[in-house]
Amino acid sequence: MKSDELFALLRRRGFLWPTAEIYGGAQGLFDYGPLGWGLKRRIEEAWTRWFVGLSDDYYRIEPAELLPEAVVRASGHLENFTDLEISCGECHSVFRADALLERYRPEGLDGLASSQVAELLTLYQVKCPTCGKAALAVPRPFNLMFAVDFGPTGREMAYLAPETAQASFLAFSRMWEVGRKALPLGIASVSRAYRNEIAPRQVLFRMRAFTQAELQIFFDPEKFAPSLAAVGDDLLPVLRAERRLAGQAAPEPTRVRDLVDAGILPAFYAYHLALSFRFYRDVLGHPAETIRLFEKSDQERAFYNRIQFDVEVHVDSLGGYREVGAVHYRGDYDLGRHSAGSGKDLTVVTEEGRRILPHVLELTFGVDRNFWALADRHLGKDGERTLFRLPTYLAPVPLGLFPLLKKEHSAYARELQLRLEAAGIPVDFDDAGSIGKRYARGDEAGTPFAVTIDGESVGDGPNHGTVTLRERDSKAQERLAPDALIARIAPRLVVPSAPRPAG
Repeated sequence: MKSDELFALLRRRGFLWPTAEIYGGAQGLFDYGPLGWGLKRRIEEAWTRWFVGLSDDYYRIEPAELLPEAVVRASGHLENFTDLEISCGECHSVFRADALLERYRPEGLDGLASSQVAELLTLYQVKCPTCGKAALAVPRPFNLMFAVDFGPTGREMAYLAPETAQASFLAFSRMWEVGRKALPLGIASVSRAYRNEIAPRQVLFRMRAFTQAELQIFFDPEKFAPSLAAVGDDLLPVLRAERRLAGQAAPEPTRVRDLVDAGILPAFYAYHLALSFRFYRDVLGHPAETIRLFEKSDQERAFYNRIQFDVEVHVDSLGGYREVGAVHYRGDYDLGRHSAGSGKDLTVVTEEGRRILPHVLELTFGVDRNFWALADRHLGKDGERTLFRLPTYLAPVPLGLFPLLKKEHSAYARELQLRLEAAGIPVDFDDAGSIGKRYARGDEAGTPFAVTIDGESVGDGPNHGTVTLRERDSKAQERLAPDALIARIAPRLVVPSAPRPAG
């Protein structure tokens, strides 16, 4: 399915639509409707259960979305958080450099200087996509942060958070006091970030306001060595930077244990990279062959990272692999910068009595990007049907409740609705239109089960009180009593959890 077709379907069913749509929309901004909000919330809950559930010492916080200027200066974002902007001297259109060169350099432009990008524009004779003239200016850095006046006089400056990670670094000292004063300590957030993208594109993949889920794990680099027993034999689809830069495009299946034994990755990093791969495969339902773990080279990775693997999935609607998450080893960069910037000593005393500045492992996850990737993977045609094959625990509404006749069957349907919701099973009550149309609406919404109440449900015969359960993907139907119905559905709502590290 093409990108515009997928977006049209999601918009028609009320999953999402452009912000200020009645005014023609706002580039890079989208609103989520009821089904979209429901799916997005399920994705966030699944991520939280999998990653924050790794330890009793991992916590989720809700940070502010404004940061004082001193914070982004100390973090390095004022000087480093930039993209290269290219303008046309003829028609004055403005573009991202990597977007113009994506056809020729799909691996991106990370680590290249402005002069090197200018040489690529000349080498490939790139012309302005708007007017077709070869009048493109030398690329210049463009800072992506939104600056806002702060305080009553407007003389102070603040910034909308360009990433959610800074909140965890700022909270570390407080959380150390709140927690058990032990490492590793995890601080997670699922919150909004804001970037003044030069040219928002690819729907939810380049937005100006978006949701990130991130877990920062603060640890002692001499002690953090989780056991590989649970994941050591997992095969990861690794695309090493050296192989990629030598012209290899396909990932190489590599055992987690071999990555560690060969000295390619430390154990703590390999362990969490394996858990990230499992999350995309086992929880979100992406086939293993559509996932790759893309290593960034020394020149390509973000300025704060020592090791960086991006998690990419193949997104058919966008024509190839796209980044949807990452695992970053940030070392002691962040706490060191904020310690110097704030004047506060952020070192801690370990259980062994050593004073250290903790290192950070960051697990980052683009909620909006993964929303789109899920729709791309699971929403499509099955003959004449449009079908959203979401796992039950991700479905915005897991159960549709359909009284066959509104007057005769609604009373019992409402009683059953209360019973189901008391058992923790959300219900979409729908008594409008034919039963076929109701099934079709549920299939498009990703609702995995539909229950029909009919004459036998309210009659005096042997099927009194029973209902018909219909399964979305197979369309198979069977008759069940309410207790059996609850027993069938409730376990399917539980999100899988990750194995906890040992050692």
